[in-house]
Amino acid sequence: MRTTVALCITTYNSPNYLEVVLKSVLAQSTLPKEVIIADDGSGESTRLLVEQYKAIFPIPLLHCWHPDEGFRVAKIRNKAILVSQSDYLIFIDGDMALHPHFIRDHTKNYKPQYFTQGSRVLVSKEVSEQRLCSKNIHFYFFSKGITNRINTLSVSWLSQIITPFYGAKDHAGVRSCNLAFWKQDAVAINGFNEDFEGWGREDSEFVVRLLNNGVKRQNLKLGGVGFHIWHPESSKQLLQKNQTLLDEAIIEEKKWCKNGLMK
Repeated sequence: MRTTVALCITTYNSPNYLEVVLKSVLAQSTLPKEVIIADDGSGESTRLLVEQYKAIFPIPLLHCWHPDEGFRVAKIRNKAILVSQSDYLIFIDGDMALHPHFIRDHTKNYKPQYFTQGSRVLVSKEVSEQRLCSKNIHFYFFSKGITNRINTLSVSWLSQIITPFYGAKDHAGVRSCNLAFWKQDAVAINGFNEDFEGWGREDSEFVVRLLNNGVKRQNLKLGGVGFHIWHPESSKQLLQKNQTLLDEAIIEEKKWCKNGLMK
């Protein structure tokens, strides 16, 4: 049976960013089975944008929403996991314009009992503002205003050779802006820990429990590229609390969280 793939996009009150992301999804050489907008309480403008794109999307575009009660990205990601009908889930943030082969590269590199940390290219503030106005989603190796320039390249055959050997194998440097995993592996650890509120560390803690449960890490290089559109940093006022939750998961070698998918 063919593996099915969902692309899950987290967002909050940023329809101008989300539109750039959705345009880059429409430009994919390989489409996923479904796209799920994991919406952490956005207002009417985001709902209208999603409805507009539903009308032109060739695949299901689902709007998964809950009320705005502060930064609750762990909770809305869990809701997206439950809504998804796919085997393999690729999570990105709503400020990531995707390389045209993003989905193709992820699907060529997935394998059982592994999760995949994708790579990103950082886009400068000036160029980001220009692209948000023009809705130009196309970035190249020589594009202005980008860093991590080598990460712009998508070389499928070489990516499959180097990916198994590249980068950290623990939770270091985990970023959920480009993170993929099997749904069954997420269910086995009860998904994201909803005790995390406010920005930071919920993705690292999720990965720690995956690792503790026998799921290994690979780092997708020269493929699955996302271009991270600049935006002001989120508030980090709850970061210390979240760091404590992460430390507990590491020290206690946790595989499960109580406040997750299944309550």
